[in-house]
Amino acid sequence: MERTGPPARMTGLLAAFSAALLAAGGLAGTAPAAAADAELASNGTFEAGLAGWNCTGGSGAAVGTPVHGGTSALKATPAGSDNARCSQSVKVKPGSTYTLSAWVQGSYVYLGADGTGTTDVRTWTQSAPGWQKLTTTFTTGPSTTSVGIYTHGWYGTPAYYADDVSLLGPGGDPVVLPSAPTGLKAGTVTASSVALSWTGSAGATGYHVYRGGTKVQSVTGTSATVTGLSASTAYSFQVSAVNEAGESAKSAAVSATTSEGGGGDGGTQLPAHALVGYLHSSFANGSGYTRMADVPDSWDVIDLAFGEPTSVTSGDIRFKLCPVTECPNVESEAEFKAAIKAKQAAGKKVLISIGGQNGQVQLATPAARDTFVSSVSKIIDEYGLDGLDIDFEGHSLSLNTGDTDFRNPTTPVIVNLISAVKTLKAKYGDDFVLTMAPETFFVQLGYQYYGSGPWGGQDPRAGAYLPVIHALRDDLTLLHVQDYNSGSIMGLDNQYHSMGGADFHIAMTDMLMAGFPVAGDRTKVFPGLRPDQVAIGLPASTQAGNGHTSPAEVTKALNCLTKKTDCGSYATHGTWSGLRGLMTWSINWDRFNNGEFSKNFDAYFG
Repeated sequence: MERTGPPARMTGLLAAFSAALLAAGGLAGTAPAAAADAELASNGTFEAGLAGWNCTGGSGAAVGTPVHGGTSALKATPAGSDNARCSQSVKVKPGSTYTLSAWVQGSYVYLGADGTGTTDVRTWTQSAPGWQKLTTTFTTGPSTTSVGIYTHGWYGTPAYYADDVSLLGPGGDPVVLPSAPTGLKAGTVTASSVALSWTGSAGATGYHVYRGGTKVQSVTGTSATVTGLSASTAYSFQVSAVNEAGESAKSAAVSATTSEGGGGDGGTQLPAHALVGYLHSSFANGSGYTRMADVPDSWDVIDLAFGEPTSVTSGDIRFKLCPVTECPNVESEAEFKAAIKAKQAAGKKVLISIGGQNGQVQLATPAARDTFVSSVSKIIDEYGLDGLDIDFEGHSLSLNTGDTDFRNPTTPVIVNLISAVKTLKAKYGDDFVLTMAPETFFVQLGYQYYGSGPWGGQDPRAGAYLPVIHALRDDLTLLHVQDYNSGSIMGLDNQYHSMGGADFHIAMTDMLMAGFPVAGDRTKVFPGLRPDQVAIGLPASTQAGNGHTSPAEVTKALNCLTKKTDCGSYATHGTWSGLRGLMTWSINWDRFNNGEFSKNFDAYFG
């Protein structure tokens, strides 16, 4: 969260990180195919239309002219922020060399392969008025069994054409249909949801969840929460495993009966759909100071921004109201505390948010951990607050080299933060509200990269929130990732999504509830959160942060996630009717913008 408008810091950080990690290798030399090599590209001639290919945003089509060979070729048209990427996944053998080629026509046409396990490759032509052959080679990593091959154009350019796409090399082992999952059991039950978990099947890339014989969800991990259920009702569930070979038989059924009432949110009694906002209480900026008593009733959770440390590593968190010299209309301490009590009497939750853009917090030692607990407790007690929001940004969280498993973190700043929050939760009990507001860099980027990686060289902050979220998932009230000030992030469709429209929020939020393999390792799957634990974080206005999303696009995102309508090109892995709501930076900026954000929320959820 920023004190002012959008900073260049995170945008630049992500751009630099993306450039360092994703920069393709240069033009590679052409290697002749070995005698035993096979053609692995599926429908590379496009004689079967687009069968086997996935083109972003519906950008691709099979056409009869121009063609390089046969009677059909690919035509793909970039539009807006879509570069018309058409791709497919191909089975390969580890430690083997492959030659990728294609005939292309057009301006700025690219051919490449990713997920190689070594150096991903890409070659391109600036201008090909007639058919031109592009060729590159790569060698797979020691554990790589599939790669993605693709073509794409460039933003704002005309349509490009591709034909006779070829991948020559040793064929991968045939995919075997997975066995049916075992050990299906029901966990937490609420009036409207049932949490399920099961034992994974070897070779599975995902799972389908069935309720009464009807498929209701698809997930990548071995857990799911089925929502939208009726209270006091018995349901039967099954799951099946899927991979490229198809779908397994269904598991043995398990039954569960929903409860009579209640929300499953740890007794915090949030409304079914909640609006969360940050209140600039300790500083002023261009949005103006808003007194606690003047916070509109639309806001269900009010995060006081910010509690900040006396130094980065002290763990000593302090909070004070904005000084009169900076905020002439600031209320007195007594008035502020009285207004908090009034909000709480009206059913609102008021939390202290720790960190923000300027408040770097690194709990590197047990002493810093203990000081964090005592100082945060003092703030909570002094102002009579309902809980804690963790808004660690920048360099607060990073993973030490060799810390590669989010389920068993060893980095002190991670381990000590988890311990400190668990201590606070134990001290204040079940009604303690715990929320987190990480950036996409620290969460969803973990689908591709985690820490410094198995070979080092990556940004150690990549995915660094995942062990914290995972360890505290049973204590977590809400996770509202900041879907702004973000670079493009890959979703579960293996496509990159960019902020500012419904598509970004749909893809980023679906990942949190479906779960995902961390750094592509299917032995280390981050389990999805319950929908009632998830809200979407957005800036309230164009002045509040990069990636502002119009009310119409916010509505599209909500429709897709909760109703599976208005979804565009991204297919969600469930109908998340229990999605908790929205978060924004900030209440102040929303008031400055005539309440556009909160009015849209109220109109949608009533």
